Amino acid sequence: METHKEGELCFPRLLNTSCKKHMRPHFETVLLYMLMSFFSLLTVFLNLLVIISISHFRQLHTPTNLLLLSLAVSDFLVGLIVMPFQMFLTEPCWLLGDLVCVLCNVIPFITICSSVGNMVLISVDRYVAICDPLHYSTKITQKRVQISVLLCWIYSVFYSFMILFDNLKQPGRYNSCYGECVINIIVPVDLFVGFFIPISSIIILYMRVFVVAVSQARSMRSHVAAVKLQRSVTVTVKKSELKAARTLGVVVAVFLMCCCPSYCVSLSGYDPVVESSANFFMYFLVILNSCLNPLIYAFFYPWFRKSVKLIVGLEILKPHSLDISPYV
Repeated sequence: METHKEGELCFPRLLNTSCKKHMRPHFETVLLYMLMSFFSLLTVFLNLLVIISISHFRQLHTPTNLLLLSLAVSDFLVGLIVMPFQMFLTEPCWLLGDLVCVLCNVIPFITICSSVGNMVLISVDRYVAICDPLHYSTKITQKRVQISVLLCWIYSVFYSFMILFDNLKQPGRYNSCYGECVINIIVPVDLFVGFFIPISSIIILYMRVFVVAVSQARSMRSHVAAVKLQRSVTVTVKKSELKAARTLGVVVAVFLMCCCPSYCVSLSGYDPVVESSANFFMYFLVILNSCLNPLIYAFFYPWFRKSVKLIVGLEILKPHSLDISPYV
């Protein structure tokens, strides 16, 4: 019969039911904590800048920016709650109890799901703005966007509780020993609802936007064929084509890069060990997307750079700073 030293068990008094510690080198542990702490603080800081900018300046209270605000809130919560709790999950033993284990997984589901949902809403907004600009102001109104954002958050909460229902009903039912934090989800449902639908929607919408943008650029180029400044205009149009293609490519590629590895592994049927470095890396990519979102959706806007200067310079504390235009 195999025996374990007391130092190798999570709960030495429970010799037959305690989990064995999965120890890692001290250097690897310190590096892991430093990495997670850095990205947690960076995610909180960047998304907090977006939240303050859009919330403070009145001229930024537009339907599109409201979607960016909702995205920043969900990503802010990922940096504030999800990333720190992830550090506890990397410990050799889980000592906070079965209920806390489930709650530590419910919160990431809600925040990440809402983040993905907001990205879909932003895709729809950009699709209408570029493909149907004449009816944009009537289709995308402030009230409709507010309702859409509210429904997105309600859906995220409902979906998270649905996908983790068995775990919430009986916390710890899937643990094989004490000192383990294991949850079970309905993989086919999560793959279809959490992966295929949003990714397919984003890709289809952005590809349509790209096709329309290129078509409009070519149309403009044909109309200026007889103009004396044809050459310089053509160069400008080509640059705008490349810029549009590059921006859309970054948006889609970063999202796929962060989300696909985890879902592809689930789709293949391979179940890596919870404590394994590969499993942690795939999950880290998903939450890292919350750090990249403000860079992709906000730092590309000149008004955001102007807002950051006003915030850092404490200009927002002055009277009538609400009416300052970040667009100037």
